[in-house]
Amino acid sequence: MPGVPAAPDMTTQPRPVYVIGGGPGGLAVAAALRARGVRAVVVEKSDGVGASWRRHYDRLHLHTTRRLSALPGLPMPRRFGGWVSRDDVVRYLEKYAEFHELEIVTGVEVTRLERDADGGWTLHATGGRVLTAAAVVVATGFNHTPRLPDWPGRDAYTGQLLHAADYRDPTPYAGRDVLVVGVGNTGAEIAVDLAEGGAARVRLAVRTAPHIVRRSTCGWPAQRTGILVRRLPVRLVDRLGALVARASVPDLSQYGLPRPSTGLYSRVKEGAIPVQDVGLIDAVRSGRVEPVAAVEAFDGAEVVLADGSRITPDAVVAATGYSRALEGLVGGLEDVLDERGRPRTHGAHTPARAPGLYFTGFSNPISGMFREMARDAEEIARAVQRRLRAPRA
Repeated sequence: MPGVPAAPDMTTQPRPVYVIGGGPGGLAVAAALRARGVRAVVVEKSDGVGASWRRHYDRLHLHTTRRLSALPGLPMPRRFGGWVSRDDVVRYLEKYAEFHELEIVTGVEVTRLERDADGGWTLHATGGRVLTAAAVVVATGFNHTPRLPDWPGRDAYTGQLLHAADYRDPTPYAGRDVLVVGVGNTGAEIAVDLAEGGAARVRLAVRTAPHIVRRSTCGWPAQRTGILVRRLPVRLVDRLGALVARASVPDLSQYGLPRPSTGLYSRVKEGAIPVQDVGLIDAVRSGRVEPVAAVEAFDGAEVVLADGSRITPDAVVAATGYSRALEGLVGGLEDVLDERGRPRTHGAHTPARAPGLYFTGFSNPISGMFREMARDAEEIARAVQRRLRAPRA
């Protein structure tokens, strides 16, 4: 067809670059590699792309704008609106894989990586599969394995206890007393969902007061502010954040949510992203969501809080985060993970003792995860292309 470049011939590349994970980060890297003529094979343990997004709760929308959340080579459709829903994210990822004609293997889990003597990689996968790769990109996701704290008495708790990963919608909790544990974006949104969906009472257990920001102010998304300030000094952004918060977010101290004592960007550097308001402020002020102290233990049907009080909810939803769960995959490689199990390198950077190994999607940046994964994809593709062209020692 005139004007349309021919697809690169990659059949002569016997050792492809393997991308582990068929979420947005993995698909973006595979597309960027393919655009540079590098054969990339995505290995996904579930039966389709975007598996983690399919499992999220029903009301979830991207907290970043549609325009700033597209992956390389394919805009998100305008019909998705400004804040893209979970279902539309899944549709986009499916279309993205189809549009870029990505090579994807589903139903296979890579369990261990080994560095080869010739500079390549061996991947051990389920079913006894052994795959050889020129390079490997790990994109198994920030939200990989649900983390449930080992609270004293947890196993003997007689009420319903579930992780937020298993929460879908408020219907099963109509008329019930529910405690949500954790006031990150997930916990805050689930609490609002429950309050709006008919729960008789909703309490929100808070250990550390969060920074709350408006998702958009006068048409200006918080994400754009995050992009503008992410290279500025931390102290300066902390001061600016405090000024903006006082001007745009009411003081909720009397309701149990005081303003944080640590600056917004200081908290981001520690890994705590601000909570975007999707109804929490109004729900707290109206009493439909009641902040309470952090959970310390369980005792039969009771939940013991950090202030010594005891409550008896019908159900507890633990929005207590996820672990990266990389130890089995790369834990045998030296200096790849830090003491918290997180990759020491990301994007185009590769570990000194594991060259040819790349990571994407393991941070939660203030500028937006989709945006940063898209940027990582292009940088990783360039780095891999340079590496494959370089003469071997």
